[in-house]
Amino acid sequence: MQRKMLPLAVAATAATALLAGCSAGAGTEAGGSSEPVTFICSPQEDWCQLIAAEFTAASGIPANYVRLSGGEAVARLSATGETPEFDAWFGGGAEGHLAADESGLLEPYTSPNAEQIPDEYKDADGTWTGVYVGALSFCSNTDVLEEIGAEAPSSWEDLLDPKFKGNIAMAHPGTSGTAYQALWTEVELNDGDQDAAIDFFGKLHSNILQYSKSGSAPGQMAGRGEVATGVIFAQDCQKFVNEGFTNLETTFPSEGTGYEVGAVSLIKNAKNPEGAKAFIDWSLTAEAQDLAATVGSYSVPTNPDATITEDMVDFDTLKLVHADIDAAGKARNELTGRFDAEVAPAPKE
Repeated sequence: MQRKMLPLAVAATAATALLAGCSAGAGTEAGGSSEPVTFICSPQEDWCQLIAAEFTAASGIPANYVRLSGGEAVARLSATGETPEFDAWFGGGAEGHLAADESGLLEPYTSPNAEQIPDEYKDADGTWTGVYVGALSFCSNTDVLEEIGAEAPSSWEDLLDPKFKGNIAMAHPGTSGTAYQALWTEVELNDGDQDAAIDFFGKLHSNILQYSKSGSAPGQMAGRGEVATGVIFAQDCQKFVNEGFTNLETTFPSEGTGYEVGAVSLIKNAKNPEGAKAFIDWSLTAEAQDLAATVGSYSVPTNPDATITEDMVDFDTLKLVHADIDAAGKARNELTGRFDAEVAPAPKE
């Protein structure tokens, strides 16, 4: 992708964006209705606030959202079943959307704007469409690394070094799409062997200080010096660096790193399906995708006309593990269940 610099000024509307779960604006009638759109939002809070406000500004449709990580979103949708609280789901890995679809919770929708999105970033049947891409990374505190006598990890195997005992943080893959991406990356690195992936994380378990609920939280823990390294997406680590945690360093595993395609999808039996479709259409535009970087969310946009900033990862420089998104989605419930039963509760050596 051609790399262009984005102006550093944060959109003025970000300052007035409303809190999670609150209306993004009074709105005016759009498409013959001012009925609000209610969506799940899985990226970080400030991005969620901004897209809700900007969608309302662009469409006149009031927007409400609740921030839920990928695993939480699937659980919440499953709990409400045929009478969902939400109209659309924005963000979180596509495999999470597929897991929801496997449970009959999504409705296919192919937006006319999906024509602009490369085929590898969208589902052929319209179950989900990608709005951003992010690469897994190791986000390390250089001061803590010096204290424990370790180098910044440059491979998955490095994480197993006893020097990192109690000094690594990652989210739980049952609640976090980020952590599930890490788990599925090990499946792919082991030629689809789920037992081998569970075995790896069983070995890593003693080095984990804490499994967080949110995928980005381990980066904050590293920034505060609570751990040496957090397993998070690179865009989140860069966000924390730009927010003042300048002792953080981003590295990538030499064996290969997984990546997520953050998706948007339509909820089955949505109360406002037309408003949800308008939201999906808007989220696929370059203008909507350009908003992320203005609030420090440096995932790579999927629309080729969107702006690429210097803070975004250059995927051409990485060894990527090209995940089978369909297989990852179908395996999610069983694999996260195994992690919860076999890895998380195990005693630490």
